[in-house]
Amino acid sequence: MSDIIHLLPDSVANQIKAGEVVQRPSSVVKELIENSIDAGADNISIVLKDSGKTLIQIVDNGKGMSETDARMCFEPHATSKIAKASDLFAINTMGFRGEALSSISSVAEVELKTRKEESELGTQIIIRGGEFIKQERTSCSVGCNFLVKNLFYNVPARRKFLKADSTELRNIITDFQRISLTYPEIKFRLINNDTEIFNLPVSNLRQRIINIFGKQLNSKIVNVDCETSIAKIHGFTGDPQKAKRKYGEQFFFVNGRFMKHPYLHKSIMNAYDKLLPTDSIPSYFIYFEVDPKIIDINIHPTKTEIKFEDEQALFQILNATVRESLGKFNIIPSIDFDEDNSIDIPSLGSREEEISAPKIRVNSNYNPFEENNTKPYNPFDTGDYQSTIAPDIENFENYKIEEAAFEPDIQPEKRIFQSKVNNSNFGKNPEVSKRASSINQTRISSFNNEEKKTDTKQYIQLKNRYIITQVKSGLMMIDQKRAHEKIIYENIITSMENHKGTTQQSLFPETIELDAKDFNIILSLLEDLRTIGFNIEPLENNTITINGTPSEIENCPTKRIIEELIQHFKDTQSDIKTVIKEDIALSITKSSTTGHNKTLTTTEINNLIDNLFACPSPNYTPDGKQIVTIIEMNDIKSLLK
Repeated sequence: MSDIIHLLPDSVANQIKAGEVVQRPSSVVKELIENSIDAGADNISIVLKDSGKTLIQIVDNGKGMSETDARMCFEPHATSKIAKASDLFAINTMGFRGEALSSISSVAEVELKTRKEESELGTQIIIRGGEFIKQERTSCSVGCNFLVKNLFYNVPARRKFLKADSTELRNIITDFQRISLTYPEIKFRLINNDTEIFNLPVSNLRQRIINIFGKQLNSKIVNVDCETSIAKIHGFTGDPQKAKRKYGEQFFFVNGRFMKHPYLHKSIMNAYDKLLPTDSIPSYFIYFEVDPKIIDINIHPTKTEIKFEDEQALFQILNATVRESLGKFNIIPSIDFDEDNSIDIPSLGSREEEISAPKIRVNSNYNPFEENNTKPYNPFDTGDYQSTIAPDIENFENYKIEEAAFEPDIQPEKRIFQSKVNNSNFGKNPEVSKRASSINQTRISSFNNEEKKTDTKQYIQLKNRYIITQVKSGLMMIDQKRAHEKIIYENIITSMENHKGTTQQSLFPETIELDAKDFNIILSLLEDLRTIGFNIEPLENNTITINGTPSEIENCPTKRIIEELIQHFKDTQSDIKTVIKEDIALSITKSSTTGHNKTLTTTEINNLIDNLFACPSPNYTPDGKQIVTIIEMNDIKSLLK
């Protein structure tokens, strides 16, 4: 029997290895930028075509490579960062495994031009699909100029599974932000399809954050600074009152490298305990400087997960540091009794009159067991009971506070409130009941046969959350928020299918500043948003102006709709072309529907019910939650056994 184990050819092995290093265009951008940083560059430009699918060009002014190094850098495990195994525990550079260029060149067409400062001519190398094509001397500037063309052209299965251009660009922007936030002393520039997305000059850290995420963040962050024997911590954390309901501005860095660390994220969230609104996440940009020997950065292929030697101590240090910053900059709410507008509470000695204890008069002859003093309680006696539900609105002003109510000598026959309502007639007079309902008192309609003969359907709104009405088999209960979601969703879908959404023009257009990633999402959705009734115009500096919204959306902040729409696409990572209608409709529905705890008028309830049952499948929301349920008569009877 012949042997069955053999070595793979280098071309196949490199393609397998490329699957770990090169997952998408953003992986190529990340690896090449890190190489440029390690080469000492202070000016790095990234040029993309079709979000990196067609072209990725990285140009830097680093120290460049010699002719020999230029050829060797494409070999597997070729690196200048480490020489022995012990060096893995003292990593101070970005790329160090020596796999990036070898993997990239095996799945794309790569061209490199590089020159050292002391050399008159540089070197040009062309590699296609891992096969060496050409090497020659050429004239070029100092540094490196990498061109990566037609990524995954020789691996069709991998190229087929790349996402839409907008999705791939978002991934590139994410990696670009992580790197540029680490090195504010380096100038970065990012261009896609001849459109400049970022142009970040050399600046301090705070200004770099503002240049990336917008000027609105300047007033939302405070300094964090702490130095201990374990780690030095610095950076910024956000104002809890301005926290967002989404992830996106949460960053950890250690020794100049971005990392993900759920345990340390929990430390920060604990520091914000009882300060954050529900489901909100603060922004933070936290930088750790630690001894490389106490961390392990090679536990994950993308090197974004890092293991610390003493994570529990770091947890406590970070928690205390963030708490201190929130208190130092008056982020934690406090009471200032020295303010001019504070309440003036007079001292006890400021009163001129003499204060004496109130006198209490007791009827010593009162006997609760005498017959004329007792009256059995009758729960079905509605005479006095209904008078406590709602007073006559016309006589409401006749309630008065007796001037002697707070006199020291309290007379038992005096009452603070003197009612002049004829209790015996209340509830029997329809005019009185009508006026009672006008002051927000709920008049519960009985479901009897006489009311069923009328044309008006009777509804009860329970806790401003559910709507209850009588049906033949029992009681029907409707969730008013979910019902509104269903109606809005179906209206938006209909508008998109008919390409004639109605726009309600805004009297005062709203301008919203976004970061580059969110701005790119809105651009990709622009035509579809206009179809359903949005009037949005993109401006410069990642800014949009909203001149109108769909007529179905009422009394909802436009900014919140846009933010939740963007977050929905970030969370689902869906292909915009295939599920655009459903995703947009669902996102807008979630952010614009009438919530619970809202009192509805009879007209609003009738319209809600009519519109709900005009929808297809009125029993369930677009995301599958139940809207309507029936409580059967048999179930009601069983509860009252």
